[in-house]
Amino acid sequence: MERKNTTKTIRREACFQADLRVRESEGGSDSRTIEGYVLKFGVRSVLLRDWWNPYYEILEPGCVTREMLDKCNIPLTMFHDRELVIARSKNGKGTLNYTVDGLGTQFNADVARTADGDKALELVRRGDLDGCSFVYSTDEMDPEAVTYEASGEKDADGNDILLRHVWRIDNIKDFTLTGNAAYEQTEVVAREAPDGYTFDRKAMKMVREADVKADRAALEAAEAKKREEEAVQQAAAKKREQVEQLRRAADTLREFIN
Repeated sequence: MERKNTTKTIRREACFQADLRVRESEGGSDSRTIEGYVLKFGVRSVLLRDWWNPYYEILEPGCVTREMLDKCNIPLTMFHDRELVIARSKNGKGTLNYTVDGLGTQFNADVARTADGDKALELVRRGDLDGCSFVYSTDEMDPEAVTYEASGEKDADGNDILLRHVWRIDNIKDFTLTGNAAYEQTEVVAREAPDGYTFDRKAMKMVREADVKADRAALEAAEAKKREEEAVQQAAAKKREQVEQLRRAADTLREFIN
């Protein structure tokens, strides 16, 4: 079934084990710089669920670029709390720096000398915060941004598990420090649509079931048409054989008469 050419910008959160650490200063003491990976390419998530089938998500290499990041206003927060900003990159400049390499996106942040900054440094040193998360948006309906395929696996309830490949991220809303990396444990994910657009889970399930039903009906119709064409071809072949038999019988009769 052909997918409709529509646009739906979906807001998603992805969390990773980040190898967070506080960088050592030249004198050997701890600095105020936190560094680690905020995202990693090619890593399959744990089993996630939202509107459709359960799925694994993979952020493909190239889905994030330096050029895209430099267009964003990215605060570094704790727990996605915009009141707990400890560093920031605005259009590629600021106290939050990043690089994109073959593994993913690595960052380092010059943490603010505030109570929140001190708290972040202490929690990272202790290992209480060891993961990173980021909120991103992409066009769910654009096959150049997101694609799905069957994984060949089923969940405990017998549902088919999909693979969700993210090929392009359009915007980053924030980086955050977390002790709960979603790529380390099962988590129910919520996607957020643009303002004014709401999702009814029951309705979305009905749409999905209707799509599957339509796909099945289209397949059955195609198979029925193929069977009909084969039947017509067989009937035509049988008729040609009958005509050939009559021609041979007529030839035999003429030879007998002569």
